[in-house]
Amino acid sequence: MKRLVALWLAGTLTAATLPERIERAIEASPAARSAFWGIQVVDLETGKTLYQRNPESFFVPASNTKLFTTAMALSRLGPDYTFLTRVMADAVPDADGRIAGDLRLVGGGDPNLSARAIPYRTGPTVGDPLAAIAELADQVAAHGVKRVAGSIVGDDMWYVWQPYATGWGIEDPKSDDGPPVSALTVNDNTIALSVHAGASVGDLALLTLNPALEYYSIANRVRTGVVGSERRVWFDRLPDSLDARLWGTLPMGDQVQTLLLGIEDPARYAAIALRGALEDHGIVVEGDVAVLHMFPDDLPGGLHSSPPASERSGVELARRVSAPLIEDLRITDKVSQNLHAEMALRAVGKARRNVGSFEAGLGELQSFLGEAGIGADAYSFHDGSGLARLNLVTPAAVVKLLRYMYRSPLRESWISLLPVGGLDGTLATRFAKGTAASGKVHAKTGSLSHVSALSGYIERPRRRWLAFSILVNNYNAPAAEVRTVMDQICDFMVE
Repeated sequence: MKRLVALWLAGTLTAATLPERIERAIEASPAARSAFWGIQVVDLETGKTLYQRNPESFFVPASNTKLFTTAMALSRLGPDYTFLTRVMADAVPDADGRIAGDLRLVGGGDPNLSARAIPYRTGPTVGDPLAAIAELADQVAAHGVKRVAGSIVGDDMWYVWQPYATGWGIEDPKSDDGPPVSALTVNDNTIALSVHAGASVGDLALLTLNPALEYYSIANRVRTGVVGSERRVWFDRLPDSLDARLWGTLPMGDQVQTLLLGIEDPARYAAIALRGALEDHGIVVEGDVAVLHMFPDDLPGGLHSSPPASERSGVELARRVSAPLIEDLRITDKVSQNLHAEMALRAVGKARRNVGSFEAGLGELQSFLGEAGIGADAYSFHDGSGLARLNLVTPAAVVKLLRYMYRSPLRESWISLLPVGGLDGTLATRFAKGTAASGKVHAKTGSLSHVSALSGYIERPRRRWLAFSILVNNYNAPAAEVRTVMDQICDFMVE
């Protein structure tokens, strides 16, 4: 009898339609049932909507915002677009190898002056985070430079100095979530601060930095606790300040705790790094470090567009050409890299409207989305990454974007940017091997407090593809409970 009941239940579930299965899954979870869900699922071959729930309602999309930014950057700039970082002087070194004035490190928007592996691969980032700066210093030394009479200047004027977006939380810039946006970016504009327990109970914790450059003045009040005591370490820094505080307790014998700190002024930090690399070559720098920013009120034509700017004069002593843009967009979407998404938005503004500003990038995004059939009344974006809590979009708008890119000549490149369920990126630990959707979900995640999102494509049997958007807001439970239901829905779509 039990076997007959089991077979009947299995047959009932199999016979249930996709909408019925989705509704049952949501209703079966208290966390999901009380949340606000927006879903749309469309068959890309027939154009038929297979299921939808609140498709025209507005949701905070979190990092699903990156779908819009990266699609626009890929389409507007092309997969082979590159960025240029240079070291410039006013004149060549004299017979004694002396540069009479300043040496400028000129950022061109390269997001990957870091140790990150390119092309993207899973696993931790290893290597020297300042290797790109060392490479530039090698080239300067190869030009016979022995002394710099002036300063080392970090120049990030390629983009307007708009380090933070409207709608970011005050905590975001302190960490790797929302470091300042700059055209001169080193190591994702972050410093890894590792906290080690001391040798005896009551000892101050030991601190190490990677890169090993002193930048912040850190008041360390972390004490070493007894074995098994609670592990609690806090970091705080006021905006626009290089003074930071670290306090708490780290038990003896406990594992090292590493915090990723946002860099307050990336151009200054890059200049400090270059100065150190030059000194490693025996090059004497007589001056200090300085920065050059392009402030919003420095643009007489405004932040939305401008005539092409004239090239500044000078002698190039070093250059570094980035990897093709598609490699960075793949990193941006796979690991959900906020800073890189913001830089991509500004890169399009600079290339298309001659202004590397948020406004120019947003204007180009609005134009691009109009071409995709997405009206301005279907979204409200305040940044390019999704970190802003003010962003709004409808599930229907997300699916329109996905359908547009699926039909574009860049389809294969575009889909290659997205995390794959059970395999890589932010979906590496979801859709485990053996589940229906493992390896079949190509989608972008999104997460903020009380927000979870997953939008992309489902690969069904016989190469039948679906586009889908699942946006969930206003839940008051562990995010894992909501994600479990989202993943069940993906399994249903595959079957």
